Amino acid sequence: QVQLVESGGGLVQAGGSLRLSCSASGIIFKVNAMGWYRQAPGKQRELVATITSDGNEKYADSVKGRFTISRDNAKKTVSLQMNSLGPEDTAVYYCNAVAVRYFAGRERDYWGQGTQVTVSS
Repeated sequence: QVQLVESGGGLVQAGGSLRLSCSASGIIFKVNAMGWYRQAPGKQRELVATITSDGNEKYADSVKGRFTISRDNAKKTVSLQMNSLGPEDTAVYYCNAVAVRYFAGRERDYWGQGTQVTVSS
């Protein structure tokens, strides 16, 4: 299996910053895209930011200019620097990796357990 372990969530005041990190482990041949999604209470899970193995980044419009995604391919980690946080950013944040476990294997989606981010006004 592929395990994704997140860290860095917590409680922060509006205008503050947090940094989320996620590490992938297990039998992994290749990690393609990695990213972060979030789910607020009563809402569907939504994309926050993704990054491909060659560094192409994609952001939700709501976080552009405030959040920055980065990854370390050698360490199989992805991070999300979140600045200028507002109450609307409150959600459980999930790490995602699209990975291939074996040579010539199929790529699959893997998810972390989620980390809570709460922004107080």
